[in-house]
Amino acid sequence: MNIKRIHIIQLLLFIATLITTSLSGAEWMFGRPFDLPFFKIENPLGWEHFWQGFQFSIPFLGILTVHEFGHYFAAKKHKVRVTLPFYIPLWLGFGQTIGTLGAFIRIKEFIRSRQKYFDIGIAGPLAGFVVAVGVLWYGFANLPTLDYIFKIHPEYKKFGMGFARVVYANQNMSGNILLGDNLLFSFFKNYVADPTRLPPPQEIIHYPLLLAGYLALFFTSLNLIPIGQLDGGHVLYGLIGGKKFRIVAPILFFIFITYAGLGVYHPEEFAIANDEIFWQKVGYLGLYILFLQICFSRISESNPLTSWMLALLSVTVQLGISLVFPQAEGYSGFLVFGFLLGRILGVYHPPTDDAKPLNLTRQILGWISLIIFVLCFSPKPFVVL
Repeated sequence: MNIKRIHIIQLLLFIATLITTSLSGAEWMFGRPFDLPFFKIENPLGWEHFWQGFQFSIPFLGILTVHEFGHYFAAKKHKVRVTLPFYIPLWLGFGQTIGTLGAFIRIKEFIRSRQKYFDIGIAGPLAGFVVAVGVLWYGFANLPTLDYIFKIHPEYKKFGMGFARVVYANQNMSGNILLGDNLLFSFFKNYVADPTRLPPPQEIIHYPLLLAGYLALFFTSLNLIPIGQLDGGHVLYGLIGGKKFRIVAPILFFIFITYAGLGVYHPEEFAIANDEIFWQKVGYLGLYILFLQICFSRISESNPLTSWMLALLSVTVQLGISLVFPQAEGYSGFLVFGFLLGRILGVYHPPTDDAKPLNLTRQILGWISLIIFVLCFSPKPFVVL
């Protein structure tokens, strides 16, 4: 395809994504949707709300763009043929979305160097992380007064500044989404924010800079998971080499999937007298085991029994932990990402001809990036009440 035409497509995709993330940002800020044909919506959002949605889209897309151009410039430095970013807009008009499925650059040649993989892989998350920290710092250091919440929820104003004690105790919050926590986000809440202006957890989603920064940390942590061809996979591959990576990556993937499914089933669910219900639950458990087998299926394609053994072992560990610690729960939302990672992207890293170890500077940066993963990772990134 003509390069000029590709650039036009990339520009149009960026503009479309700027629009869709602004629409989604406004919906998160004001807690209600836009007016659409065939939908009867009470008090829908309008154009004035759309423009305010840029308070979310600009910082969020800014972080995403810096991340992608980190990859791009690292690839250019190594003279690797690469495209400019392709943005993926997504706004449905109903339900909660963030307006995009992200962005990607396309590497147009096979990379044969361990060092090149490392440099290209680490550049994106490091660059994006720096900007995300800046956005969060500014957002938490410049929180508006709690009157900001009263503009979104005028019905709260009659309760005054102590509205949280009344509203959340008496109101049905079912279906509301709360942001989870990670070490870095907790640091900003506890040490940067003015305690008198810090919103309740139920209201943080209405603050565009905080939402944009939190989502950036969330996607940074996903990218830095040290498995397969994720950015974190490139980093770990560079640090420990191909032979060790082929041992470590499947173990990390098994831990990730087992954690994700922890609490999906509890042993006491099967202690029932009704045979019909019992076998129904056993059937659902069988489907769950099949799902896990599919997730593990590419770990050892030469021996299909391996994936079944891993699936059964994962379920056994989950049930065992639930038996000893009944309150223990993972995050089932990660199962979708686990499926994508295990079945489509793959757990292993492509081999390289040049396997020369990294120098000390790169090794230090690599371990720093894995520390960033720990700081950004949230065990339960989103909580639906």
